[in-house]
Amino acid sequence: MAPLTVELSTPVTGTYQQPIGLFIDGKWTEGVDKQKFEVINPSTEEVITSVCEGTEKDIDLAVTAARKAFEGEWKSTSPQARGNYLLKLADLAEKNLDLLAAVESLDNGKSITNARGDVGAVVGCLRYYGGWADKIEGKTIDIAPDMFHYTRSEPIGVCGQIIPWNFPLLMLAWKIGPDEVTEVSCLGREPH
Repeated sequence: MAPLTVELSTPVTGTYQQPIGLFIDGKWTEGVDKQKFEVINPSTEEVITSVCEGTEKDIDLAVTAARKAFEGEWKSTSPQARGNYLLKLADLAEKNLDLLAAVESLDNGKSITNARGDVGAVVGCLRYYGGWADKIEGKTIDIAPDMFHYTRSEPIGVCGQIIPWNFPLLMLAWKIGPDEVTEVSCLGREPH
């Protein structure tokens, strides 16, 4: 199997290792059909690299893995722990802000200033939802002497996300933040 990373460089951060595989069930894979597509820098119209392309078969594998995660450990993970995961992800995004912004700029042609703003918004979004994880509650209402009504929040399962190209990191944060806080397993992909 070929390595699932390539060395790329940005004018801002120098070289780095860029994953090019599909992340399914906790590991990088080339995909069932081993198909690839080119990623084009919209500013220069030059090929940045080729990355693995997910097919319907890969989506089926990802949904199965997400369902397994949902039914397994993730479903019993405490709200506080789920929130802490998002807060940790926010810390990592903040620590790697320049690299993430450089990659975002390279991939979608935004100015580095705009991309830094997007990554800063990712950090804020993840912290916002991470802070909500242990504060979701229901209501109990007496509706008659011998009855009461209550709300119960339950996760619904696996949620698929399609992330557009114009600011994928921020869109991903907008989608995984509420999903992870409410115990939903999610999978995402960027259209091309």
